Amino acid sequence: MIKQTKTLTLLLPRWIATAVPGEPLLESQGVLVRDGLICEMAAQDEMRWRYPDAERIELADHLLIPGLVNLHAHAAMALLRGVGDDLPLHSWLQDRIWPLERELVSESFVYDGSLLAAIEMLQGGITTVNDMYFFPEQAISAMRAAGIRVCAGLIVIDFPSAYANDADDYLRKGMALRDRWLDDPGVSFCLAPHAPYTVSDLALQQVAVLSAELALPVHIHLHETAFEVEESLRLHGLRPLQRLAKLGLLGPDLIAVHAVHLNETDIAMMAAAAAHVAHCPHSNLKLASGFAPVAAFLESGINVGLGTDGAASNNRLDLLAEAATAARLAKAVAGDASAFAAPQVLHALTLGGATALGLQDRIGSIELGKEADLVAIDMAGLGCSPCVDPLSHLIYVCGREQVSDVWIRGEPVVRMRQPVSIALHELRDRLRSRLPLWQNQLVSQLNRLNRQTVV
Repeated sequence: MIKQTKTLTLLLPRWIATAVPGEPLLESQGVLVRDGLICEMAAQDEMRWRYPDAERIELADHLLIPGLVNLHAHAAMALLRGVGDDLPLHSWLQDRIWPLERELVSESFVYDGSLLAAIEMLQGGITTVNDMYFFPEQAISAMRAAGIRVCAGLIVIDFPSAYANDADDYLRKGMALRDRWLDDPGVSFCLAPHAPYTVSDLALQQVAVLSAELALPVHIHLHETAFEVEESLRLHGLRPLQRLAKLGLLGPDLIAVHAVHLNETDIAMMAAAAAHVAHCPHSNLKLASGFAPVAAFLESGINVGLGTDGAASNNRLDLLAEAATAARLAKAVAGDASAFAAPQVLHALTLGGATALGLQDRIGSIELGKEADLVAIDMAGLGCSPCVDPLSHLIYVCGREQVSDVWIRGEPVVRMRQPVSIALHELRDRLRSRLPLWQNQLVSQLNRLNRQTVV
């Protein structure tokens, strides 16, 4: 875990995009960070004069933005990167991912995979991740060791795994885990029933009760494919969202992941309930799940955040790349070039995700009193020149390669594109020594699955 600095730090970027709705881009303003909090913003010349002893970080050609919030990920699946390419969701899950997980997933698998994902995400400007996977305590331990904030999904699913036996067991272990980590300010929690088609009515009702009692968000794959909707109608006589509403889960704590196949009635229900959408465009495209109607979400007032999903269905954890794709897709789907404009995309990358997780009072925008989760985007390169509109460049030009510096609660975790702390270097070296082991096991299991398929 990262130690907190007690010194003053003065960040001096060329531009600041605060992500506060309606606030214009700031130029030649400084940001003063004290004890991990944003405590002052003013003209740079004034700040230099007033705080001569502050540590100064000159960011002459940079745009400073809030830390990115990855609203949906399966971090440990970084170890399954590339194993299920070119398959639709049903085959991807049934024939590739679930068989591999049955053989490979363990505490050490989740720790190493989560650490791999955390380092990748940090270097891409992601400072908070909303995760959903087995062995969530190992995921928390890895991510906190790396320094990234984590909203840990307390997974619920009907079938047994190496982690738990049934829905009751998943919930029991999740509640105990929450109790153990309540004092870490870098850890928060979501209830994470996997999907309507893998969780029973009884378990979903239990989730609804716990969510209401403990004020926990509910993070669930929902309306991801047309097949999911058709099966729900066949089995329950209800669309998945209608079923969740009947069971008490449709409300301001609901985070609907993917939400590709929502019709007008569904969208109206989501908006009326003040529910949220975690939009994962690359995963939706790669699994041929469809095109989420993001412009319609925004027009109805639904809060939208962006997620990478897992590296097994993406295959990189680059939230800026997701943003560029999301913006372009929204325009094409809506037939409206003005849909999902750059300021709206920045909101989805930052404050939208923080709001869905209930963290909007602490992170998600650059405002006085908020925790200093900040990212510097380097626009000095020829690929970013000329730069007339830095916010447009952020969405349509930049990727994680332009992320130069990252701070979490005022503490630098990435500096000049490299991990800062000795601890993070050590974690990266440890991980590199273990990756060949996982690769060998993965290849062995893939060969076995391929032989079974041939037979």
